[in-house]
Amino acid sequence: MIKIFPQFEEDLLIRLFHKGVKAQWTASDVEWEQPLMLNEEEARALAHMLTPVYLGEQSAMIGASVVLPQMAMAGETTSQIYLSSFLMDEARHFEVLTKLYHRLHEDPLNVRQMPAMLRYHNRLRKGDRIDWVWGILISDIFAKNFYQIFFRSQPNALFGTLSGRILQDESRHQAFAEHYLKRAVPQLESARLQALVSMKDELLSTMDSMYDRLVDDAARLNIDGRQFLDDLRAEIEHKATRIGLNQSHFDDDSTTHPVKRVFQGVGEGIKSRSQDLSSKFQALKASRCDICFVALLCQTRLVTTARCI
Repeated sequence: MIKIFPQFEEDLLIRLFHKGVKAQWTASDVEWEQPLMLNEEEARALAHMLTPVYLGEQSAMIGASVVLPQMAMAGETTSQIYLSSFLMDEARHFEVLTKLYHRLHEDPLNVRQMPAMLRYHNRLRKGDRIDWVWGILISDIFAKNFYQIFFRSQPNALFGTLSGRILQDESRHQAFAEHYLKRAVPQLESARLQALVSMKDELLSTMDSMYDRLVDDAARLNIDGRQFLDDLRAEIEHKATRIGLNQSHFDDDSTTHPVKRVFQGVGEGIKSRSQDLSSKFQALKASRCDICFVALLCQTRLVTTARCI
């Protein structure tokens, strides 16, 4: 039950909330007339490369609004207070990246061109609040590494300076996720821990699939996509160890090990969910409405309109 007058101490999450409130900025603070420093092909490549990050911002915004009530019901008062500022950050990122696409005169990749992206963001929204925070940590590490490339290589270009602003927000998001998981993970049962490890491996595999689609665009921007993913994997594995989540929990050669039996069940569950998502994606392909992507993420029904016919 949600308490009307909860008791809480000023922990790290409250300090992150205060820091976020003081650091707020809006799209009107961005100097949109700054040079892009990109030719036509490079602008199109950036639009494509930015697509997973762009949809990640949207997914995080939607997901935070769903998870916040879960934290309230669990009595996690400081977490829900912090998450309120997180939601505003994600909304701001989604707004400014939308404006950036207009400045580039380009669109994000179509969902049908990159089904792995749909699977990735659909996976982030599944599960409880711990699943969501773990998925957000992985997604934010991906975004942070991407933004850092342009912040360092094009500090005087529009996207470089915009990346610098967003990186300040992302640093708070990662601090929140790591702090939250460090407290939550030690309380979890072995089967639950294995499910989180499986989720990590599934998301990393999906990122590899996205790379295959974006390898040419990365080359146009002088980005070593393979090295980017190798560095990303190494950082995510390091974070997993820091929060107490690593494969050493589950090393056992016995086929009768209870965690391994649960892991087999998790694998079957993932296979079943993948088949279910595949059928949904086939239905999505039959439509010309890109807005259906958001509906699929939220598991809501859309009223049929002329655009979807």
